[in-house]
Amino acid sequence: MTDTESLLVTPLDALHRELGGRMVPFAGYSMPVQYPAGIMAEHLHCRAQAGLFDVSHMGQAELVGEGAAAALEKLTPADVQALKPGRQRYGLLLNEAGGIVDDFMVANLGDRLFLVVNASRKHIDLPLIESVLPSGVKLRPLADRALIALQGPAVAALVPTDLTFMGIAQIEIAGIQVLASRSGYTGEDGLEISVHADQAEALARALLAMPGVMPTGLGARDSLRLEAGLCLYGNDLDETTSPVEAALTWSMGKRRRVAWDFVGADTVRDHLDNGVKRLRVGIRPEGRQPARGHTAIQQNGAVIGEITSGGFGPSVGAPVAMGYVARAAAADGTALDLMVRDKALPARIAAMPFHPHRYAR
Repeated sequence: MTDTESLLVTPLDALHRELGGRMVPFAGYSMPVQYPAGIMAEHLHCRAQAGLFDVSHMGQAELVGEGAAAALEKLTPADVQALKPGRQRYGLLLNEAGGIVDDFMVANLGDRLFLVVNASRKHIDLPLIESVLPSGVKLRPLADRALIALQGPAVAALVPTDLTFMGIAQIEIAGIQVLASRSGYTGEDGLEISVHADQAEALARALLAMPGVMPTGLGARDSLRLEAGLCLYGNDLDETTSPVEAALTWSMGKRRRVAWDFVGADTVRDHLDNGVKRLRVGIRPEGRQPARGHTAIQQNGAVIGEITSGGFGPSVGAPVAMGYVARAAAADGTALDLMVRDKALPARIAAMPFHPHRYAR
């Protein structure tokens, strides 16, 4: 999208501009890709102290009514019904062919389910979810709420809570009532904070006034999640990719793998039972040159896959990537060639994450 007049803005748009954010189009929104400190500095600061991210472009919604969890399970192999109040879980929405429509977060708030879906897919996800709801269960989009992520090892001291990893609760920060989950997209400890839109700027300013908190843009968010081995929908996941190919079978509940009562279950079951032709893997290029998305992966001169996400990992001090390769080449340590600018760049399959997760378990 190049017509900036048609871009949506988040409740923090004016603050981003005040802070010197370089705004770019992303998922239909005008979003800050970086601030004056730069992507490298923002990335490393988040790993060392705390970064504040505006993720208000994400879709937030509530499912309310008896049977909401069972209804959502028609579309996902995640065990939503076993989710206890005050807990959150990662899940996948699937299509009839077992492909991934989106990845999302679902939380049990006791009297309702709270959902967060990707910005680029919310116009697809929410109608899809609504289409399977029985009478008495309602989907309520939360368009009047912003979402702020505060990530990094300093967060636990800056905003003390009793939450452990994937816990969620209503708490107060700087005198503002928010819904906070101890989760994130960086591999670091931190919070994702849902707040009413008209209080978002006041909350962001209060958080930025805390010692060691730096505004952080989409550029560092991408390099942080790549080092953490976390998928980006549209790059690493799409509607032609199954949970088994994507190495996300851990997100499928044991009970769900007995009942097989979700959309796309036949394909997923076949992939588990009989294997897949390709797998998502981590890749470490040799040297300092990164390999970007859509780079062809070769072995012995034959194309066996493609990079889906790649770049330089500031915390790793080297290029990192993930992509899909033929199953026979997916073992850690396997030698590959990445075709960067028509030259073969040596690389090896590597375990993910590239940088250790530091969640508060």
